[in-house]
Order: sequence, then structure tokens, then C-alpha cells
Amino acid sequence: MKLEVTSHNTVSIVTAPGPRIDAAAAIQFKEAMRKATAEGPDRVVLDLSNVFFVDSSGLGAIVAAMKQMGAGRRLDLAGLTADVAKVFRLTRMDTVFVIHETAGASIRHASG
Repeated sequence: MKLEVTSHNTVSIVTAPGPRIDAAAAIQFKEAMRKATAEGPDRVVLDLSNVFFVDSSGLGAIVAAMKQMGAGRRLDLAGLTADVAKVFRLTRMDTVFVIHETAGASIRHASG
């Protein structure tokens, strides 16, 4: 899985290509996130605006990506589509992650 990474001062935006993060893609996603976040700012925003489906394996891979970043670093989420947002609400993962409406909003939040 190829993730797009862009840096904005103290924030890295990692954009998932979509359309699914499920059992078939979870291992590749987790490895791609490890590589994308190995270096760089302490704050990373995962832009999921291209992702329309996340199952329990995909959710687990996102949580694992947060944990593998280590202490002192933070993974926020942005751009959740309606179905993906519903998964985060139903599993109460919306209380674990800071969720921004868009990646741009997360950048404005970091600088303001």
C-alpha cells in the first residue's frame, strides 16, 4: 500500500489511498504506516478522506499504527467518510483519537 506523506511545519499528513482498510489490506497498511511515521514530527494526521470502508482488522491496524509511533507522539485522524465515522463511533474509538473534519482543519488547529 502506498501512502502519501506531506509535511507542514510540526505536522505530517499521511493520506491513505482507499477505498478500503480491511482484512486484506490491514497488514500492508500497518507496515506502510510504520515506514511513513518512522521519522518526522511528533504529530501525524491520518487523512482517511479516500477510505469508504474500515472493518475490525482495519480499525486494529489504525490503532496499531498509533501504538507503534511510541510515547510522546500523536496520531490524529481527518476526513472520515460517513461509514468510517460510524465505525469509529460504534467502537468508541472516536474517544481515543482526535478527529478533524479535514486534513486542512488539522493543520490550522496545530498552528492556531
